[in-house]
Amino acid sequence: MTMQLVIGNKRTSSWSMRPWIAMRHAGIAFQEAHVTLRQPDTRSQILRHSPAGHVPVLKHDGRLVWDSLAILEYAAELAPDAGLWPIARATRAEARAVSAEMHSGFMALRQEMPMDCTSTLTVAPSAEAQADIARIVQLWEDCRARHAGAGDFLFGGFTNADAMFAPVVSRFITYGVDLPPAAAAYRDAVSSLPAYRAWLDGAAAEA
Repeated sequence: MTMQLVIGNKRTSSWSMRPWIAMRHAGIAFQEAHVTLRQPDTRSQILRHSPAGHVPVLKHDGRLVWDSLAILEYAAELAPDAGLWPIARATRAEARAVSAEMHSGFMALRQEMPMDCTSTLTVAPSAEAQADIARIVQLWEDCRARHAGAGDFLFGGFTNADAMFAPVVSRFITYGVDLPPAAAAYRDAVSSLPAYRAWLDGAAAEA
């Protein structure tokens, strides 16, 4: 059965962006199915694909995987040679911890700086959002300090952790967030990734 990834709008669906970029980077072939978000029939459209009522959803071999991080785990198992998790156990655990923190945290940033990857916007972040930004910068700098010799991404080569932070990269670009040099270099590495650029091309076509 052909693999299908059900996603929302590329311009705004940060959760859809994460597995799409990882799978595209890993060379995992899949078809796209699109649900337009924030429409009267959005929920009914999503429920046609998954009883969880959220996107993204991965369909493969008659099964559903309906959470971004779960899809990333599934992708890593489908393409074990693509490096979607680091090989070393301790580093792999660190990458999973970083990804889980992104998955469950940074609520002020999400609310005050929603993803809009085709726009340039201005916002005055609250103290809570500024704290989120500071923590993200700290994470990026800590990871890069330890793994800079292995490549340009958080753990050297591109991993699922970078896919988890790709929408944050998009937000920082959209809202013109000023970053220190190491974090800015990481932002530039992610935003130059071919899979990231392909997502932006798709978002522009939607607009």
